[in-house]
Amino acid sequence: MWLASEMAAFAHVAELGSFTAAARALGVPKVAVSRAIANLERRLGNRLLTRTTRRVSLTPAGMLLQPHCRRLLQEVETVRSRFTPSTTPQPVRVLVDAGYGRLLITPLVPRFLEHFTNIELQVSLTDTHPIGPDEEWDVFICNNPEPLPRLTHTALGSPPLLLCATPAYLVKHGRPRAPGDLNAHTVLRAVDLTQPTSADTPESQALHLRHGYEEHLIRLRPVLQVSDPALVHSSMAASLGIGVLPEFLCRQGLAAGKIERILPDWSVIPPLELAAVYAESNAGSAAIRQFIEFLLANMVPILAASDWRPRSEPDDVRSDRFGQRPQPRRPGSRSDPGG
Repeated sequence: MWLASEMAAFAHVAELGSFTAAARALGVPKVAVSRAIANLERRLGNRLLTRTTRRVSLTPAGMLLQPHCRRLLQEVETVRSRFTPSTTPQPVRVLVDAGYGRLLITPLVPRFLEHFTNIELQVSLTDTHPIGPDEEWDVFICNNPEPLPRLTHTALGSPPLLLCATPAYLVKHGRPRAPGDLNAHTVLRAVDLTQPTSADTPESQALHLRHGYEEHLIRLRPVLQVSDPALVHSSMAASLGIGVLPEFLCRQGLAAGKIERILPDWSVIPPLELAAVYAESNAGSAAIRQFIEFLLANMVPILAASDWRPRSEPDDVRSDRFGQRPQPRRPGSRSDPGG
């Protein structure tokens, strides 16, 4: 069995050209370096170094082994730097989409900074999705991330979408009793304005509803096209139409009787898929890991709905769509989600 310490000793000797310099760099006695090289040569069955009174040179076997040992040292240093607590502030550059990301991240930033004083957050809003790793960002918070090379993501939550309206709107325009009735109403919802829309892609202007195993695709009139769900919520609250909104935005209004659910036996599909996207090469970063774990601890209670599911939805449909593992509570998480 080859020992990493022996390969590290060889890498230092090969790089510095001296047993004395290698021992100084490793912080060990020179005899320990000599013993490590001898053990490695014995395990390998080949001499790795040629030693004279003036210099140390690599044998052909040593030349073959050197790049492998150098990579080992680089990996060890990467792990050490990522998992060793730093005494200097670590920057985390966060990109947030202008819709759901901004809505959820903005109120959490002050609380994160209170708990993690060793991390410097740099938060920027964006209307475009990154297409790959970049030196300008570390974490991207968005809805429905696309699978892209060299990027990975952590799911933050899958909150359901509800149809809601004010009592004043329903008195004036009537209450829809079936999905087809929505064609006679103004339906407001957030859309991704970065995606092209045309008559050739009618699904972009359609609302997909499910009732048990029955599904309906409702063509919508694009009266209002915005990417910000908060603007959809305020427009719905002003009785301008029926809003398609995440449950956590409607929770307080529903509890207070200021808004009402429309077609409560029908669910809007698909639900949101909120996620934190980051480069695969940054998966071991301690600062990024702390930020994402904080989001999980604080966003999961906010996104959790107490009793939103359509009464007629079969259990197997529910479990397929919302089978997320519950996340552990962490210090600083909310116990009263969403007000």
